[in-house]
Amino acid sequence: MRFSKSDGSNVFFDLLTTQANHLVRGAQLLARIHGARNEDRFNLRDELHEVEHLCDEALHELSSKINQTFVTPFDRDDLTFLAGKLDDCMDFMDEAGDLIVLYKVGDLPRGVVEQLNVIQRCADLTAQAMPKLKSLGGLRDYWIEINRLENEGDKAYRRVLSEVFDTYENAIEVIKVKDIVEALEKACDSFEGLANGIETIAIKES
Repeated sequence: MRFSKSDGSNVFFDLLTTQANHLVRGAQLLARIHGARNEDRFNLRDELHEVEHLCDEALHELSSKINQTFVTPFDRDDLTFLAGKLDDCMDFMDEAGDLIVLYKVGDLPRGVVEQLNVIQRCADLTAQAMPKLKSLGGLRDYWIEINRLENEGDKAYRRVLSEVFDTYENAIEVIKVKDIVEALEKACDSFEGLANGIETIAIKES
């Protein structure tokens, strides 16, 4: 038995969409942190933390709804997976922003901008895709594009690492920058993991 469009299943899709919209805001703030002066980064980091907390709240509310609902629009494990992956994307963006501030890094390698662009595009596409879960239609282009973007992110990540080891002589600076670009790479990977999961759900539910 599945919900019809007229019943209470919308709350699940609304909460997933809320989480995804927080990712868009988080990606924007992360890019602003990267481009800001060190003294301006603290307030932006605090804003990013606030968005991360809002994403957590949506996750907890969705988990509560799952536990209170007898029949859910998808399998409970699938809903939990989607919410968890959205939260992972936010957590890694928050981690990257926090590290930029805590490490007091100045200019980061050029490839970091490419990583940030991939993350922002992934966040936008994810926010556009979440409402389509109601019908599971029109999602194929989404997961294909996310996979393409993740490949771009992988290439940018490898270029950044190469640049770091070629240009940074201070071992501590190497470690700092490496931590940041790895957090960005994990964010890209999480977006791909979410998209792959949505593809699997769409096939299962079709």
